[in-house]
Amino acid sequence: MVTFPGCKINIGLNILSKRTDGYHNLQTIFYPIPINDVLEIIAAPHSKIPVAWSCSGLPILGDPQQNLCIKAYQLIKTDFPHIGPVQMHLHKCIPMGAGLGGGSSNAAATLLLLNQLFELQLTDETLMKYALLLGSDCPFFIFNQPCLATGRGEVLEPVSLNLSPYKILVVNPGIHINTAMAFKGIVPGLHTGDLKNIIQQPVEAWKNGLFNDFESTVFAQEPAIQQLKATLYQTGALYASMSGSGSSVFGIFEKNHPDTVNLPPNYFHQWV
Repeated sequence: MVTFPGCKINIGLNILSKRTDGYHNLQTIFYPIPINDVLEIIAAPHSKIPVAWSCSGLPILGDPQQNLCIKAYQLIKTDFPHIGPVQMHLHKCIPMGAGLGGGSSNAAATLLLLNQLFELQLTDETLMKYALLLGSDCPFFIFNQPCLATGRGEVLEPVSLNLSPYKILVVNPGIHINTAMAFKGIVPGLHTGDLKNIIQQPVEAWKNGLFNDFESTVFAQEPAIQQLKATLYQTGALYASMSGSGSSVFGIFEKNHPDTVNLPPNYFHQWV
């Protein structure tokens, strides 16, 4: 079985308060976009290991056993010990550590495929509970429609937002942002605007009311990311922002805007 996990951008991201459990309360709009990885999972009943893992595309660093796809399998296996070994292949196209949620999307896609492959008949609500054990934004990729996310990112409320009349340019400069360090620079509660109301305004007005609270810290550490946002505005973006804790930046453009933007050749970029 094959699926094509997508990713998301954050339209506004406000850190509201520090929680007693170490997480932060936030509010953001998660908006899914079609930049996709490819994930294949097939049953491997004769395999001597639970997950025969392979990958291609962008290099995936670190211990494979820490990959969220394998962790998702282990999570399901704990409650459903009868499921058998699998072969799992991930072709990686979504930049990693980029504020696009690619790893979380892969984990959610694994849960969905395992549910189908082994006919577990788990509801989306149950799958979202499993997903939350893997990451705060993982449940969104089970939900996978525009929504207001609150709590630590797991409380999801559908919103009416359709950006199909526009086109979006996503750019990643290949700079790794340490999320823990980004959080250390946050002053909670600076921005508390009503995101659901703001996104009903014209897109060109969003820059007056939408904020990503990580930008001030990240831009101070990595001026190239701040310059990237400025470049998108100079090129004609109606709205531009960093996504998540970075380092990806996106711009929303009129549909007829030329697909030419002056970017360094080593930057990942894709129009959607």
